Amino acid sequence: MLDDKLRENFLSGEEIYNGKIIKVERWQVSLPNGQTAPREIVRHNGAAAIVPIDAAGNVTLVRQYRVAVGRFTWEIPAGKLDSPDEDPFHAARRELEEETGLQAENWQLLNRIDTTPGFCTERIAIYLATGLSQQNAHPDEDEFLGLTKMPLDEAVALCMAGEIHDSKTLVGLLMAQKALAKTDMPSVPLHAPIQRGMVIHSSQNGKEI
Repeated sequence: MLDDKLRENFLSGEEIYNGKIIKVERWQVSLPNGQTAPREIVRHNGAAAIVPIDAAGNVTLVRQYRVAVGRFTWEIPAGKLDSPDEDPFHAARRELEEETGLQAENWQLLNRIDTTPGFCTERIAIYLATGLSQQNAHPDEDEFLGLTKMPLDEAVALCMAGEIHDSKTLVGLLMAQKALAKTDMPSVPLHAPIQRGMVIHSSQNGKEI
């Protein structure tokens, strides 16, 4: 088979760094031609992400500053798994409520994406959540989040215009739109008014702008 002529096999590994979120290891692998090569691997527990859609067809997005890329981002709610063995669905429910205060009656797994398979083990399970009810958000102590709602079609238009860059958000929004097109949920016009009020959440405050 073609795959057998492409496969790399793990030979040995050593830990380089053990941090709070990631571990970095140096591996030696055997190549299909019989040679060996080094690989630098980032181990990550994985994460869960949620596309929460309300009865009017609006999606809740999270605004936060990502220092690694030096800019603010719009993202779907998400968070890392507490351990590699944690059920991503359990994490999804927890992260949705922590970041947005939302709970959902209906859940659908959209995909499990490998974010950067060239060097990282991170896999994100992306869920569509509907049947929403609002509770109180309680983000982590070091999380400072802004929340807003907009029609799903408007969010997808931002993706296609190159204004949303986060990969899990791109995948989640596009797949949610496709999935909901097969349901009885009413469609939302592309230029429907956006709910511009933004709620700021942190461990120290919670206020609406």
